[in-house]
Amino acid sequence: MSPQDPPPAAATEPPKTVTRPGDRIFSGLAKGSGILIVVMIVAIGAFLLAQAIPSLAANQANFLFSRQWVAGDPNNLSFGVLDLLLVTVFSSLFALVIAMPISLGIALFLTQYAPKRLARPFAYIIDLLAAVPSIIYGLWGAVVLAPALEPITGWLNSIFGWLFLFHEGNVSRPIGQTIFTAGIVLAVMLLPIITAISREVFERTPTMHIEGALALGATRWEVIRTTVLPFGKAGYISASMLGLGRALGETIAVMIILATTAENFGWSLFDGGDTIASKIARAAAEFNDPRSAGAYIAAGLVLFLLTFIVNAIARSFIVGKKEYE
Repeated sequence: MSPQDPPPAAATEPPKTVTRPGDRIFSGLAKGSGILIVVMIVAIGAFLLAQAIPSLAANQANFLFSRQWVAGDPNNLSFGVLDLLLVTVFSSLFALVIAMPISLGIALFLTQYAPKRLARPFAYIIDLLAAVPSIIYGLWGAVVLAPALEPITGWLNSIFGWLFLFHEGNVSRPIGQTIFTAGIVLAVMLLPIITAISREVFERTPTMHIEGALALGATRWEVIRTTVLPFGKAGYISASMLGLGRALGETIAVMIILATTAENFGWSLFDGGDTIASKIARAAAEFNDPRSAGAYIAAGLVLFLLTFIVNAIARSFIVGKKEYE
C-alpha cells in the first residue's frame, strides 16, 4: 500500500440492542395477557362441556335436531336446541341485514363527506349507543317501538302475507313481541360496533390513492367506489361479523321483547320464541338441579361454539392483509 492511499476504513459493527428492564416487564405482561385469554377461553369451553355431558347422556331426545324442550323434570329430560338455534340465528341475521347498510352509510358519511367539526361529535354520539345498557334497549323496544311498528307490521302482513317471512306468526301482531321488533332493536345495538370499526378502516385508505383518483377527474362517489370501498371491504365485512357475534349472544333486550310460545318456530318475522341466551336467562329458577341446569349449559355450549366460529370467520377476512396489521 502506497503512502498516498487512505487508511482502510474500520469495520463497522452493528449497534447492540439494549433491552431495558421496562421492556422485558412489558413484553412479559403482554405475552402473559395473551396466554391468559387463551387459557380462559379453553377453561370456559371445558367447563361447559364437562357440565353438559351428564345431561346429554340422560337426554331422551336428539339434542341437535329436536325442537321440544322439557328440562324442568330431571327424571324426564327431553330437550333439543334446534328451535332455539333457529330463532337465534334468524333474529340476528335479520338485525344484521338492517344494520349493515346503515352502518356503511354512516361510516362513509363521517369519513368522506362530513367536515371534521361535524364528523367528530357525530361519531361520539354513534359510539355512545354502545354504552346504553341492554335493558334500556329492551324496555324501549317493548314500550315505545312495538306500538309504533303495529301499522307497519299490519301492512306487511296484509301485502306480503303470502310470503313465509311476513305471514302472521304464532304471536298476535299488536303485542309487538316478535322477531321483527327484536331484530330492529338488535340492529340499533349493532350500529355502533359496525360503524366504529368501518370508520377506522375507511380512514386508513391511502391519501395518494384518493388524490390520484380525484386528479383523474373522478367524482366523490367514484373515489369511494374505486378506492375506499375496495380498500375497506375486508374490514367492513369483519366488523359486520363481529356485530353478528354480538347479536347472537344478546340476552336481556331479547328476553324483554320476545314472547315465549309453545309452538315451533315458523320462519316468520312475526313469530315469537326464545333465543338460546334468553331461554337460559328465563330458566334461572331451574338451575338448582344439576341435571336440569346441565341442559341449559349444553345449549350455552352451542352458543359458545357458534359465537366462536363467527368471530373466527371475522378474523379470517383480515388475516394476511398488510393494511389491517
